[in-house]
Amino acid sequence: MQFGNLRRDWIPQVCQRWVATAATPILIWFPLDNYQASMSEQVRLMFTELAARYDAGNDVLSFGTHRLWKRRLVRRAAVRPGAQVLDVATGTGDIALRFADAVGPEGRVIGADFSAKMIQQAKQRPNNQKPNLSFEVGDAMNLRFPDGTFDISSISFGIRNVDDPVAALREMRRVLKPGGRIVVMEFGQPRGLFGALYRFYTSKIGPIIGGLISGKRSAYEYLDRTAAAFPAGQAFLKLMHQAGFQNPTKESLFGGIAFIYVGVKSEE
Repeated sequence: MQFGNLRRDWIPQVCQRWVATAATPILIWFPLDNYQASMSEQVRLMFTELAARYDAGNDVLSFGTHRLWKRRLVRRAAVRPGAQVLDVATGTGDIALRFADAVGPEGRVIGADFSAKMIQQAKQRPNNQKPNLSFEVGDAMNLRFPDGTFDISSISFGIRNVDDPVAALREMRRVLKPGGRIVVMEFGQPRGLFGALYRFYTSKIGPIIGGLISGKRSAYEYLDRTAAAFPAGQAFLKLMHQAGFQNPTKESLFGGIAFIYVGVKSEE
């Protein structure tokens, strides 16, 4: 699958006309031509091509730090035994698994992803074989669950995947119980010398390594440009406000490479 050179007239407004893989640093731009008809199929094809080497790519490219960040995400969720949890853009289910361990046998965790191939990978992972953990294909902007179903909703490196991040945040808020909590992890844009080194790594080194692991170098080539376009820090908190979360908070990870955002659904 060829993506060609990134033309400026393809660059969308922030939060529109862009897609990326779920729960991973991999981020790809698609042209606006025939967008409405072809975007979903292109992204699903990309997931299908990457799924088999998905976890290996994450581990190598992040030097394993994504696992530490995901543990931190679960801690920030303040999940309790017996809780009901929805993990959106679950990928192969590594965060859903951590939530399943946290909620215990009386709780329930559902991992949802719009890629059927990723869900297949999640279901096949031996560690995911738990009675309180299940996986299904699902759209972050059109969740099948009734209002007020979950205590926690989470999404990790996936909110930038959707056509309308605010609409997805609203949908994740809808399925929360009053007082329920949303936790979001997404990339930021580190500054200064560290930021320059990071951008060199993601734009020059990352695509080479990713290509060697997956055989799909094109899937890793635009990380630096596209991650820089997504709202981070205070800008993302504004999106959470628009979605109805009052007083959301943020935590910077590893010098601003990523952020964890937390919001609470007000009591109704």
